[in-house]
Amino acid sequence: MEVPKNDIILFKEALKTASKYDFSDYSEKSFGRRIEKILSDHNIGLVSLINKISSDSVFLEQIVKEITVNTTELFRDPTIWQLLKQVIESKYLDLHEINIWHAGCSTGQEVYSLLILMDELNLFNRVNVFATDLNDDVLNIARAGKYKFRDISEYLDNYKVALEVDPLNPDVHREVNISKYLEINKIKDTVKVRPPLLGKPVFLKHDLVTDGNIFNTRFHIIMCRNVLIYFNHNLQNRLFEFFHDNLHDEGSLVIGRHEGILGSISAKFKKKETIYIKKPEILF
Repeated sequence: MEVPKNDIILFKEALKTASKYDFSDYSEKSFGRRIEKILSDHNIGLVSLINKISSDSVFLEQIVKEITVNTTELFRDPTIWQLLKQVIESKYLDLHEINIWHAGCSTGQEVYSLLILMDELNLFNRVNVFATDLNDDVLNIARAGKYKFRDISEYLDNYKVALEVDPLNPDVHREVNISKYLEINKIKDTVKVRPPLLGKPVFLKHDLVTDGNIFNTRFHIIMCRNVLIYFNHNLQNRLFEFFHDNLHDEGSLVIGRHEGILGSISAKFKKKETIYIKKPEILF
């Protein structure tokens, strides 16, 4: 049953009043679908839901987790990783320190994918990695670096396209030993991230909408894939400005295939598919 627009607004306002969370600029369509599912899963009406989140902070946090969408996979869209590898090789190889932020990192598979790429480029010891999400549960999974084999088995071969194939030199094929990074046990149905990858990222709870830059640094790479699609255009543009301001010149913002930068902010980036490279700022 579709939730009326006025009810969606009412629920957003109730959440904002009862907590620090502000979903005002989330896409009305996608937010409505999440509310529909919550009402169905909990067999509850909207008024009762609002009353319960207003009086029960534990329940409120549970509902916020159910609102957020968490999808990720190892080397998602492998050809984008090929392109990212080219960007890193052309722009960041000579840096003594490379700062990376995964905004909306979910269960961390993308975080570990980029660390594998960095290690293959002999840059592992030069990277500082921050990974954030609004959902504590997925952050705990990311910190543990342990997944069910059946949940990610279909993505395990993505690295072969992402790392072993060079589109600029199709005759060149390099072998990557994925077992160096992942302990795969089909019988126990587990895939575990191996040290030192496991201890490298700093995982933090963070609200992309309200918390700003909590790291006191600028970044060379910001990964924010398939997060912005759930926001309306106003919030998307605000975040693109925010990411731009927190990137170094020639820094890269990587977003999802179904996301894009529109409007005046787009002139501040050079676009390579879904990788947006910050143009150097001209000082007068």
